[in-house]
Amino acid sequence: MPDAAPTPMVNVQVDGVWKQFPKGTRLIEACEQAGSYIPRYCYHKNLSSPGNCRMCLIEMGMPKMGSDRKPILGEDSMPVINWMPRPQISCAQDVAEGMGVRTTSPLVEECRRGVMEFLLINHPLDCPICDQAGECRLQEFSVEYGNAASRFLENKVKKPKNVELGPRVTLDDERCILCSRCIRFCQEVAKDDVLGFIDRGSHSVLTAHPGKRLENNYSLNTVDICPVGALTSSDFRFKMRVWFLKETKSFCTSCATGCNTLIGTREGVIYRQTPRENDAVNSTWMCDYGRLNFDYLHSHRRLLEPKIYDGNKLVRTDWRTAIMDTVAQLQHFNGAEIALIGSGRMTNEELWLTSRLANALGVQLMDIVPHQGEGDDILLSADRNPNTNGARLLRIS
Repeated sequence: MPDAAPTPMVNVQVDGVWKQFPKGTRLIEACEQAGSYIPRYCYHKNLSSPGNCRMCLIEMGMPKMGSDRKPILGEDSMPVINWMPRPQISCAQDVAEGMGVRTTSPLVEECRRGVMEFLLINHPLDCPICDQAGECRLQEFSVEYGNAASRFLENKVKKPKNVELGPRVTLDDERCILCSRCIRFCQEVAKDDVLGFIDRGSHSVLTAHPGKRLENNYSLNTVDICPVGALTSSDFRFKMRVWFLKETKSFCTSCATGCNTLIGTREGVIYRQTPRENDAVNSTWMCDYGRLNFDYLHSHRRLLEPKIYDGNKLVRTDWRTAIMDTVAQLQHFNGAEIALIGSGRMTNEELWLTSRLANALGVQLMDIVPHQGEGDDILLSADRNPNTNGARLLRIS
């Protein structure tokens, strides 16, 4: 099979510097690759681009054409840019040959300040009690583009607060900035068209469609992508400030997909688990089942130390004593009389040691305990063991 043709590159001027990008690259992503981050609320790289928040406005231009309909070149032998009179949104534009972009011009800065002022007109001052505080885009962009004093003298519009959209997601409509990320996620990724806007203008609110609730197995991804604190996790709500959390890279062990995750802990306690981006596995998503499946780690019923039988009673002991007792018990049997049961939750290293133990004992009968459940065509696998494949490769299963 012939190799795929390489993606053609195009020349784009970003803030006065010419860069090359693959054809088809979204302009907002190209600018970020060039080191010029463009603020955004509605844009998410794994969703469609509605262009409704207007925070990503930039100045844009195309090559100035001569009478021969060819680009006029400047002293640097690159096209002279003919700038458009009005700013353009960068989230819905792809790069093009000879395109010019200004991301920090006075006009762009003024546009961003105007967008921020409108967003903050009816936004409540909930930061001291909002779960999103510390990782809120509205907070971050307010520092750079917001005004210290408000010119708004009228009463703020009041909207529903503490609305249970579903069993795992709580909505505060006063905080919603109408970016529509959650709506698009439900439609495009979760395939569950359950959310929408009603009313108009500053009275618009997010709500579930009549007779529906946000209860699909991917509902908590809407909390991840909400740029403000409008959607919060009912499980994590009011439990811990995010700046106290230590985030550790890990993997979800609730099924065979192996979604990449970040585990948020403080003082040895897990408070939340969120998806970590990996386009080859889980993109930027994870299912609710895997996300919330860590309570057993703090269960009082969890076995934390070895136990052996003293007569008919299980008693606590240390690891060395437990291992020596096991060795003594195994010496009463030959390999043909022993069956070895591993686990699909064991690491490759643990499975390899298990196979070595089986070889040393002459055990022929080995297997792992299967755990099956209902899967889907998004991320959740029907195989609930995270490492069945490792056991199979080591010939334990």
